[in-house]
Amino acid sequence: MKPGDAPRPAARDWYGRAGVRTGPRRRLGDELDAGRLYFPPDLVPYHDHPLVRALPAPRRAELLARHLFHYLSFTAHFETRVVNRATERIAGGRSGVDTGTDVRLDAYRIYCDEGYHSLYSLDVIDQISTATGITPLPYAFDPFLRRLDATGAQALPDSPVLAQLLQVVVFETLITGILNDVPKDPRVLTVVRDIVRDHAKDEGWHHAFFSRFFRDLWAQQPPARRARIARCAPALIRSSLHPDPRPVRDSLTAAGLTPAAAEDVLRDAYAPDRVNASIRVTARHTVRLFEEAGALDVPGGRDAFHAAELLG
Repeated sequence: MKPGDAPRPAARDWYGRAGVRTGPRRRLGDELDAGRLYFPPDLVPYHDHPLVRALPAPRRAELLARHLFHYLSFTAHFETRVVNRATERIAGGRSGVDTGTDVRLDAYRIYCDEGYHSLYSLDVIDQISTATGITPLPYAFDPFLRRLDATGAQALPDSPVLAQLLQVVVFETLITGILNDVPKDPRVLTVVRDIVRDHAKDEGWHHAFFSRFFRDLWAQQPPARRARIARCAPALIRSSLHPDPRPVRDSLTAAGLTPAAAEDVLRDAYAPDRVNASIRVTARHTVRLFEEAGALDVPGGRDAFHAAELLG
């Protein structure tokens, strides 16, 4: 190992520990009549808004269910259409980063993990919607993906593959409250807690893999490209984490709010200062990774992270 290199993540017994290899199918139990929640209200920014609190209790419960459906739908699309888009390049040796066979094998393992996360996300949506009669609203992932890719194309117009790799590094090194907090909330349906816990176990290993992969990627870039990566990373982070109001707006109107009232809720629940604070907290581990690699020390790097309000 060269001086300054970070150690490789500890070997993982993927065949004996990965959810897709050993986990059971998670099923909805007999908890719907016991008042269990679909999702922790504390993790739903608009749940305590006065206009939402004024809704009948069944409509508020539907809002939590549809928030869960949106989260799981996003997960199902994101894992296959963003994470696996880049992971397959690493696994196939087409990422442009020089890696060993061990890294490629781990990338294939992650590819399998992510497909399984998508499978059980849709499975739980189907189980809950069938049992409750709460219909998932149509969800279009393409607008989010276009926004994400447009940010990468603007920042690195001549390096689309590099932009996709950085997207995944950003997402896979974030620390979200959902993966940490949902499994701990006994008010939430067991099937929801179980799949989020399963997901979190796999993602802990993915975090270590992509942290190391970024260090390898960074070490192999010429100085000029390092500077471009450092300057574009904050935009990728913010684009990745900025809330999408479309599904929330649709859910609020489906629950009975007028379009004007839904806009009032969105404006209050997703005020810029609240959004910035949430992004800064969620991205703190990703920012630390870039800082430890030296991205904030290249010309313009620290200024870009400051301008994006990602530094305390």
